[in-house]
Amino acid sequence: MFDHVKFGVSDYVASKAFFVKALHPLGVTGITEWPPNGFEIYDPNAEVSLCMDQTDEKPAHLHLAFVAKSRRQVDEFYRAALEAGGKDNGAPGLRPNYHANYYAAFVIGPDGHNIEAVFQEPEA
Repeated sequence: MFDHVKFGVSDYVASKAFFVKALHPLGVTGITEWPPNGFEIYDPNAEVSLCMDQTDEKPAHLHLAFVAKSRRQVDEFYRAALEAGGKDNGAPGLRPNYHANYYAAFVIGPDGHNIEAVFQEPEA
């Protein structure tokens, strides 16, 4: 549905470091810089991207959910996001209140956004 999503961040350096590290386990390894303080990150094998730029405005908190290709990727995302400075908002695990195979992890990013990785298939 989306080509890209763009939003402002209060600390360009911290947000870039957080998202690059946290999303790397999900295959989000491409990055393009948009001077003076913007960047785009993407999975080189997909057609969508996430764009951010420095802003003085206080952005509303977002909930961004990223597709994982396995439960292991959800676990790796969670560890990487915490190492990158994210705050726990729900450890990896099943969320049967959504549906029986909804396996997700949640962290709060640098601007207070709820960042999720989710795998929705039965365990192999």
